[in-house]
Order: sequence, then structure tokens, then C-alpha cells
Amino acid sequence: MVSSMAEGLIYDIKLSSVGPGTVTEPDMVHEPSDMDLAMKLHYLKVIYYFGKQAFEGLTTLKIKEPLFMVLNYFPVICGRFRRAESGRPYIKCNDCGVRFIEAKCEKTMDEWLEMTKENASLEKYLTPNQIIGPELGFSPTVLLQFTKFKCGGMSMGLSWAHVLGDAFSAAEFLNLLGKVVAGEKPNRPINLAHLKTNSTNPESPLTNTEDPLSVKRVGPVGDIWIPVNNCKMEAFSFSVNATQLSHLQSKISNNGTDFSPFEALSAVIWQCIGKIRPESEPKVVTICKMMEQNRADGNNLLISVVKAAYPIVEANPSELAALMKNAAIDKIEKIENAIEKDNGVSDFIVYGGNLTFANLEEAKFYEIDYRGEKPIYVSYRVDGVGDEGAVLVLPGPPKNGGRTVMAILPENEATELKSELKKWFMD
Repeated sequence: MVSSMAEGLIYDIKLSSVGPGTVTEPDMVHEPSDMDLAMKLHYLKVIYYFGKQAFEGLTTLKIKEPLFMVLNYFPVICGRFRRAESGRPYIKCNDCGVRFIEAKCEKTMDEWLEMTKENASLEKYLTPNQIIGPELGFSPTVLLQFTKFKCGGMSMGLSWAHVLGDAFSAAEFLNLLGKVVAGEKPNRPINLAHLKTNSTNPESPLTNTEDPLSVKRVGPVGDIWIPVNNCKMEAFSFSVNATQLSHLQSKISNNGTDFSPFEALSAVIWQCIGKIRPESEPKVVTICKMMEQNRADGNNLLISVVKAAYPIVEANPSELAALMKNAAIDKIEKIENAIEKDNGVSDFIVYGGNLTFANLEEAKFYEIDYRGEKPIYVSYRVDGVGDEGAVLVLPGPPKNGGRTVMAILPENEATELKSELKKWFMD
């Protein structure tokens, strides 16, 4: 299949599939957890930008070959969704594989990155935009797009259905790919312990469970797994270097209380968004961050809620940072109960149900090594964000020691927020 998009900027697009090099045992299924299903309407989009040396001289087959081995260790992402008699979704591990896309860009990488500073939405053309549905059995959950720039540089775009796992799981997948390219044997078992033979007998659902404050019930969406927004959403990003970050943390520290980069940045952005929403000030926000204990595959984010009992715009940012630090209320159990109550059939959104802040500072996006080359820059966003918006705090390029912030907000708020942020970071 050959097509073109982005008004001719991206062209010569070719689609194929890549599956595991070995066959998964027959009749194996994976049953997503309640937390996995809470995330099923969201999609993670990660773009790794590499210099020309990383992929120089490689044919399509040479790029695909290490994927055959890596996918042996991820039988779940090579499967396709089905529904049990109860309606609860599960994955049939049938080795259908991941979608593989090749494309070319008429711009150099430097030109492209400069363009995305003004229009971050262009990056959607470097990651596949396919969602799960309407035919669940034919919808891949993972898609990879390799886009070659005019200068010889390459972007590797990953579309990862959040129902499979969080940002840390997605980063692990691609970091493992880099190790296989380097000739290392993956230090990861081909773990079929979490897979089952084809039996999806549901437990008795809970009753009389209220929906938690941290998520929003939507739909029903049926077998088209994407929420419907009431307004057009716009994504934009900005970088905060180490000097700016240190200055910000010092500025809002209070009585000897130090705040993390995530807490400091989130407090300031929370207040800025409060100023541009005078009629609907966001006094309740959702926080997503990595759990402290050892992680397993899947969605293992700690999801909590913070409530402010006073006007956001009149607060000192240090007060908001202190709420982020000390007053977050864990909502994991309530989310799981809400999903279980309806036996995994109902539809929810986490990002954008309330204004959502995601702490992804520890995601290992920059640890990938492809043929001895590290990415020049990594971009990350979430698709399927609700109308309240989301703010993602990400690691910045290692050389600047700062953070990258990606905001996904209603289109009419994006310009106003940029203006408010200039008072903090661009004076």
C-alpha cells in the first residue's frame, strides 16, 4: 500500500506486518486487568529522532530482523482483541504481529523539528493513527513507523495501545529492541505464566460501587475504542532547561520544603490553566505516576486525586505544589472496582476526565541505543485525552538536564496557556 499525507511532507508510505519468530502455544489468551481496561481508550505515541548513522545502509529486511526476535518475548502485543460471552475484552495470542510502516519526509530533520516547535500537531504524521476497532479481531495494538528524512536521519514512531501497558512498558519494549540490534540476548523470560488457555469465565461483578473521582465514564463506544471530544484538542510542548528548572524550584520552595521538578512544574501549570478557565477553575486534578515497588508488565501507574479547597488563581504556587506532594489520595482500588462492577464492559477515560498531570520523569526514553546511537530527541504524547486536558512531564534530552512538557488541551486554550507560561519561563 502506498499513499501520501501531511500535504506532501510525508510520502512513499508502505505498510506491512512483523510477527514473532516462533509460534506461540495454541489457544493462549491474555486477560487484561481492570486497570488495563480503564486505559483502553488511550494510546501512547512516542517518536525517537535518530541521526543518519543509526540506520545508514540498512535495508527494510535488516530493520525487521531484530523485531522477529523481540516479539518472541511479547506474545500479548502480537495478538488481537476478542470479547468473551460476558462482553469483557481479552487478547487472543495468535501471532498476528505488529504493523510496520515505512515513509519518507521531504524535509531535513532540523527543518522538521523547527516546524514542530510552531505546530506540534505535525508529529501525528510520524506515528500511525490507527485505533482499535471497529473490527477488534483485525486491529493491531502496536504500530511502528520508520520515517526517513531528506538528510538521512530517521524517526522511529511507536503507537502503543495503553490497554497493553503504561509508558514504562512501552519504553522497555523499544529499549529491548536496541539491545537485540546490538547482538545481546534479551534478559527477559518468554513469560507465558500470565497467559491462560482459552477460558474467560468472569467473576461475579461488584454492585453498588460509585465511579471514582479520578476517571470519567464515557460512551458507550462499542468496538470503536476512542472517546469523542466536545472540542478540538491541541498538543504543544516546551522545554525547561536545568537552569530554569532550578530557578523555578527555588522560587516556589516554602519554609525549607523542596519540591520535585514534577511538583514545581505541575503547580505552576495548574495555576496558569486556572487563570484561563475563570468560569470552571480546575480544583480537582488527577495525578499519574510510576509506582515505587518493582513493576510488572501492564498498567502499573499510581493514580490519585488532589483537591484544592481554595481558588487556584489566588493560591501561592508553593501551596499547590504542597498539595501535589502531600495530599494526593490513591484511587487505584476504586478504579478497579468500577471496572469490575460492569465486568470490564463500560468505558472510562483517565487522561482528561479531570485535568490530569502525568509524572513520566523516570521513563527511560533516552536509554535506547540503536547501533551505538542514542536519540537526538524524544517526543511523547497521549491520544484519547478528554476535554479537561492533560499535562505530561517528561525527561528532557540528557545534555540539557531539564524536562520536556507536553500539554494536550482544548484548542482555544493552548494559545492562552503559552502566553501565561511565558511569564514563568521566557522572561
